[in-house]
Amino acid sequence: MPNIKLPDGNTLAFDKKVTGLKIAEKISKSLSKQALVISVDGNLRDLNFEIENDCSVKIYTSRDKEGIETIRHDTAHVLAMAVQELFPGTQVTIGPVIDNGFYYDFARKETFTEEDLQKIEKKMKEIVERDEQTHREVWERDKAIEHFKKAGEIYKAEIIKSIPKGEEVSIYFHGKWHDLCRGPHLTSTGKIGKYFKLMKVAGAYWRGDSKNEMLQRIYGTAWPSQKELDEYLKRIEEAEKRDHRKLGKEMNLFHFREESPGSVFWHEKGWTLFQKLVEYMRNKQKQAGYKEINTPEILDRSLWEKSGHWEKFGQHMYTSTTPDEKIFAIKPMNCPGCLQVFNQGLKSYRDLPLKMSEFGKVHRYEPSGALHGLMRVRAFTQDDAHIFCTEDQITDESLSVTNLILDIYKDLGFSNVILKYSDRPEIRVGNDKVWDKSEAALLEAVKASKLEYSINKGEGAFYGPKIEFVLRDAIGRDWQCGTLQVDLNLPERLGASFVDKDGSKKIPVMLHRALFGSLERFIGILIENYAGKLPFWINPLQVIVIPVSSEFDDYAKKIYNKISSIGLNCEVDLKNHNLNYKIREHSLSKVPILLICGKKEVDSNTVTIRQLDSTKQENMEIKKFLEIYSALNKVPSI
Repeated sequence: MPNIKLPDGNTLAFDKKVTGLKIAEKISKSLSKQALVISVDGNLRDLNFEIENDCSVKIYTSRDKEGIETIRHDTAHVLAMAVQELFPGTQVTIGPVIDNGFYYDFARKETFTEEDLQKIEKKMKEIVERDEQTHREVWERDKAIEHFKKAGEIYKAEIIKSIPKGEEVSIYFHGKWHDLCRGPHLTSTGKIGKYFKLMKVAGAYWRGDSKNEMLQRIYGTAWPSQKELDEYLKRIEEAEKRDHRKLGKEMNLFHFREESPGSVFWHEKGWTLFQKLVEYMRNKQKQAGYKEINTPEILDRSLWEKSGHWEKFGQHMYTSTTPDEKIFAIKPMNCPGCLQVFNQGLKSYRDLPLKMSEFGKVHRYEPSGALHGLMRVRAFTQDDAHIFCTEDQITDESLSVTNLILDIYKDLGFSNVILKYSDRPEIRVGNDKVWDKSEAALLEAVKASKLEYSINKGEGAFYGPKIEFVLRDAIGRDWQCGTLQVDLNLPERLGASFVDKDGSKKIPVMLHRALFGSLERFIGILIENYAGKLPFWINPLQVIVIPVSSEFDDYAKKIYNKISSIGLNCEVDLKNHNLNYKIREHSLSKVPILLICGKKEVDSNTVTIRQLDSTKQENMEIKKFLEIYSALNKVPSI
């Protein structure tokens, strides 16, 4: 006779074992129609899962993340069903849920075409119409291996072999079609709805290893309603227009080369943008009491072993053995180097909090398939800082960092920010008492910020809990950028200490802080957020002076000199092209202000202003132009 405790505190009693669907029906008929999946004492289960004992139950619908992810999981299975119905002999491998959708990897000799995707999508809708019933079975391990081998599913058999002995081998059936899967799933294929679309085909190595066979990965998206699907597809279309790789080429900012994969070749304009951000950050940090340092890019292996990074990140580090057989590593992060600066000279409690910032270049090996423009690189610059403080100062300093980050994001046009708090991971350094202290202090700061936040269990850094700052861009995409991590472990490992009030030696707390995270990645986010039309004050090229013909070159140079003298980034275009060509060229490269100079402007000592994305032109005195745009060139909060 199970007693079912609901999220609102109410309890439902049943005289025999009961399914999630029956619980939903007892609550209300409308809920039973909307219910998709349940959790039993925090574990996700199918609606037809039978409950025999007292427990807590929560019912999820398409309004919940858990419900949407179940829809996407089922749609991935329907994709595999459709592929195998249309193309017999195709092997299925894995098909997980991802952000906004799902994918499935297939082993097939022939390449899937765009026409194939259309056929598959049509077949998927037929399967939804058939409303195939779903049920789960638990199989004996050897039986499952033999079954899939006989069916020609060698990849699936290999997956089952890798399941630890003692774990259940869970098989889900949708009608007669079945697959190895932990679930949970909907009660039938008809529950999915038809609000899905297949997006593209890509290559993927079996189990992500380039030494293995190449498979074909079909990506798709699925949503609870047609409206949500349409909105998502519009976002995707808009995102393609804003792709920073495309815009970076049009704006002449940067490029990449095979000779140095994952490393940016900055052009003049791109490097100007990079340096403008650094200058802006440097000023903000100086106002906030940071002292800027710089540490070596190459450090001896022994330091990385002491810090714990060698064990944790060794496979991602670039290393070199010198003729004297010493092993050095290019730093994948800045913290061990910063600690060496702190350790120089005796420190007192009066010196704390001590804030050290560094624009440190770091290198991390990323698989070539994971590289993506500025968003995922192997060499990047962290706007890093490390704050050394006492345990009593953790909360105040964490709040100070939070306010600084929010202030900077606001200057750059991002006002919609949420926090993600992550506590101790399974693999970590340090004892639990230390973790208890750091987690409590950081969570207190999160709550004091009054911002929306979520908790990511077990997702902290290996040395301490962390906050991630997630900003939302102009088309609704979320980007994790800034981070703040409390570390009571690394200072002890690397011998950091300070003299306390009573004369005793104490180990400082170390706060790891990044505002953008990676400057390269943040520039990519900025470009996409503004579709290349960057705020005037941060724009690497703000004004182009264009003479109507060579007759007016001298006047254009005179205007250029005046504009440059007030600190605006300006160029004069004296190339032998006609005016319309120059306007198109500079509009494509997203220059915000074009100044046209001809006879009228020379005679009246004025300029004609043409703003980006506008066909209107305005004639203005040079003095007035300089006053207006000098004011627009100021940083919002400085």
